[in-house]
Amino acid sequence: MTSSDVPSDATAPDARFLFANERTFLAWSRTALALVAAGLAGVQVLRPFPGVPWSRDLLGVPLMVLGAVIATVGYLEFRRNQRALHQRRPLPRSWLPTILAVAVTLTAVTSVVVVLVSTVRAR
Repeated sequence: MTSSDVPSDATAPDARFLFANERTFLAWSRTALALVAAGLAGVQVLRPFPGVPWSRDLLGVPLMVLGAVIATVGYLEFRRNQRALHQRRPLPRSWLPTILAVAVTLTAVTSVVVVLVSTVRAR
């Protein structure tokens, strides 16, 4: 954070809240890294769907993109929360849990469809 992010008349907030905000940011960073790693592993390890050579990418690439989105938005929220804490304002609402829940659900449903169709075609 730069000095321009914190108003000159603001008093320092309780360090516990600042550390909690930092831990939340680090948790989002770990989640983002796990998503990128899972997507990369999926692209490298999964067998392609018969007749669809890009089927591995259908599962892996969205996870990697989601990881990048979570990392970026997590940092922006960290900064926004820091600013609110220094200005003694309520913390803004976070959309990250909703984004993550929807994306993981869509990935899971897509994975189930791919596995079921692969199983049926293999018979």
